[in-house]
Amino acid sequence: MTDTQQLLPHLMFQNGRAEEAMNFYVELFDGEVLMLQRYGDETPDMNGKVQIATLRIAGLELNIMDSPVPHEFDFTPSMSLSFRCESEDELDRMYQALLEGGQAMMPKNDYGFAPFAWLNDRYGVSWQLNVAPHQE
Repeated sequence: MTDTQQLLPHLMFQNGRAEEAMNFYVELFDGEVLMLQRYGDETPDMNGKVQIATLRIAGLELNIMDSPVPHEFDFTPSMSLSFRCESEDELDRMYQALLEGGQAMMPKNDYGFAPFAWLNDRYGVSWQLNVAPHQE
């Protein structure tokens, strides 16, 4: 493996929602936009929308974009972004923010292995949240 190889999640949004999602994730995770490229005049219906952006949130780089064509598929809960919170307070905060306008699949609770929640956010992206186990 070389230093330039990297595995990056890539999220493709419909209906021009990539920038809204990008700003939400950057604010929620205290992240940053590393690169942002917009569609130009050559694609009038998409002019100004996100052609590709790379974000860094919670130590992870991910790409997002607005799809230039409509399609039948969208996000699915079979693929989730998993975030390990440092505390139950952080889990509560993340859960409430991501749940707003979204849907809980497993509401925040202690399921025996750890405090945990699984939800789709308002953009349809699936998240699994838990609290890091304490090391003995």
